[in-house]
Parts: sequence; C-alpha cells; structure tokens
Amino acid sequence: MNLREADKHFIHTYNRSVIFEKGEGMYLFDNEGNKYLDMGAGIAVSALGYSNDEYKQALKDQIDKLIHVSNLYFTEPSIKAAEYLSKASGMDKVFFTNSGTEAIEGAIKLARKYAYNKDKNSKGEIIAMNHSFHGRSMGALSVTGTKHYREPFEPLIGGVSFANYNDLESVKKLATKDTCAVILETLQGEGGIYPATDEFIHGLRKFCDENDILLIFDEIQCGMGRTGKMFTYQHYGVKPDIMTSAKALGCGVPVGAFAAVKEVADAMCPGDHGTTYGGNPLATAAVCKVFEIFEKDGILNHVNEIAPYLKDKLNVLKDKFPDKIKDVRGKGLMMGMELYGPAGDVVSKLLKKGVILISAGTNIIRFVPPLVVEKEHIDVMCEKLEEVFSTNE
Repeated sequence: MNLREADKHFIHTYNRSVIFEKGEGMYLFDNEGNKYLDMGAGIAVSALGYSNDEYKQALKDQIDKLIHVSNLYFTEPSIKAAEYLSKASGMDKVFFTNSGTEAIEGAIKLARKYAYNKDKNSKGEIIAMNHSFHGRSMGALSVTGTKHYREPFEPLIGGVSFANYNDLESVKKLATKDTCAVILETLQGEGGIYPATDEFIHGLRKFCDENDILLIFDEIQCGMGRTGKMFTYQHYGVKPDIMTSAKALGCGVPVGAFAAVKEVADAMCPGDHGTTYGGNPLATAAVCKVFEIFEKDGILNHVNEIAPYLKDKLNVLKDKFPDKIKDVRGKGLMMGMELYGPAGDVVSKLLKKGVILISAGTNIIRFVPPLVVEKEHIDVMCEKLEEVFSTNE
C-alpha cells in the first residue's frame, strides 16, 4: 500500500506522509521497515509508549469477556475506572466519552444545565480564552479562541466571549449576570504551549467563587501526568468545578471524560446527556490499566526526574541558535520551542531523519513525548535538531 493509493479514500483534512505499521517502546516503524523515534506520542496520547505488555494483556483479557453493552447498564471496568478518575482528579462524579471534544461538549452542557436549574431565564454565557483549543465539534469550536478554526463553520453556539489568557482583568470585564462558566486549558497547547500563572489561576478561582460562576479546566492534553502531577491544576493547589480529560487517559484506546464536583454533577438527570459507546468495557479496562501502571511504575516520579533534563537540553539549543530559536517554555513533558521561522519545515526535516515531532500553531515545535522517555531519547532528538538548525536550507 502506497501513500497515493491510501490518500484516495480519505477526506483530506490531514497532510499524511508516512504509513505506520507497528510500534515498540519509544519507536514507530513504517510499512517499509524504517524506524522513527516518537517524541510526539500520537499528540500526547501514548504516555506508556508502544506495545506495553501489561496494557495489551488487559485489553486482550477484556475482549474475551465483554466489549460493549450500552450505558443502560453498569460494567465492572466502568465502575472501577470512574473510581480511579475521581480519586486522581478530586472530582466526585464522572461521565465517560469517546474523545476529548465530546468531553468538552459534555462540560458545556453540564455548566448550562447547572445555570438553568438555578434560573430558567439564564442565557448560559461562557467566557473562554483567546488562542485556546478545545476541539473541532460545533460546541468545542465555539469555545476555541482562534478565529481561523471557527470562521468556516459559523454560526456556532452563542453566548461565548473570549478573554486573554493570564489576564484576570480581561475576564472580569466580560463577566455579566448571565455568565455561567469560565473555561480554559490549564496549560495552553495548540495556542503556543503557555502555562497559566499562579496569579491567574488563583484569581479565577476566587472570582468564580464570588460570582457563582463555574470554573472548567480542560486537562485533555496537559493532564494524566504530563506536567508531573496527575492533572496540571494540582500544581496550583486549586480545584475546578468541572474538568475534562482524554488523550493519555486511555493511552491509545479512544476514551475521554468530564467530571465534576457533586453539586454541579447532580444538575444532570436521566435524558440530559448520553453516549452509545462512551465508557464501554474495553475503553474503561484501558483506563483502569493506565492508572494501575502509572502507580506501579512511578510514572509521575519519572516525569519529574526527566523533565528538567528535557528543558535544559532545549535551552542549550536555544543558546546555540539564538537566530533561529526565540523561546523555550512549558511545564514537565509538555514543552514548546518558539522559532523565528515556520515549525513545519523543521518537523518535516526531522521526520526524514527518523524523529517524530509535532507543531503547535505555525512557529512552535511541541515536545510531548511518551512519559516513559529516557535521557538517551532526548539526546538523540536534540542531536537531530542540532543537525537541522545547523543547515542553511
């Protein structure tokens, strides 16, 4: 199978250039046998790398038992997964989805239902952030603060306004008596790898509490251990009213979730929301095994040990190529390198050298490797980056 033949059958929403066949540890192999060091983890999904034996066995065992029964019934894996996620997040109740964008949809609906229950005339207004990214469905697009994502699909859902990230006063200026929620990524991903400041997060929590506004944290990319805590908001010592999770929650099996504190979660009643596949036994068996491996293998400790090494190595490159690298920023194993030129060019050249990286926006390289990455992998990546930056092509 070649790329030209493969491309015939797909709606062209991605520019694909490789056909991958298998993975092992930190590496992917294409259908011609070429080996690639994966430092993008399937866009922050494959936290355990590839072909983890425990993870694979858990899925095989669940397939032999039960794959799907619908959400008209409980299953043991879903109950256990909900317990794991509740404990890890500090939330009280969980709803499993199939993806991150569906988790955002559910969070928006929950916030508006909570407001509706308090006041049937509520307009359910939401404040989101400029340069944010929450997904590509109509509701998630509506709270995504980048115009070029939204404009081709307007009109979207109404009642959404956009404040500036890390600017509390800009949030306050947009708030009205009809504001029901503020939504933000605790560490902006697609918008440029910008961590929230302590002042911003604590100020938002205080402002929302004082005005009976719900605070929603999108932890789809930055959660599940990526920044050294299970969820990034835990670095700040605050808790949201609603949070969303996906990506590394299932480490490859499609699964997401939104979770909330009890008072907010109880706003939903039967018939308000649903999903046919969400939280099915196979997906939640994956969630359970991910949490178990994180605990057993000390994944959070490893992230905290290896992340400073990644940051230091990236800053060495910044110092060596000040005419090409503008900034290095991020948190844990979610780092960004802002370039003076297009990131896509560098990413393409690295792929040819057997290293997979991804961009964030037009001029930022995003570093979101599997959480099992070691120093040797970072060294190889940085060596290849240096080769690319040293050329004048």
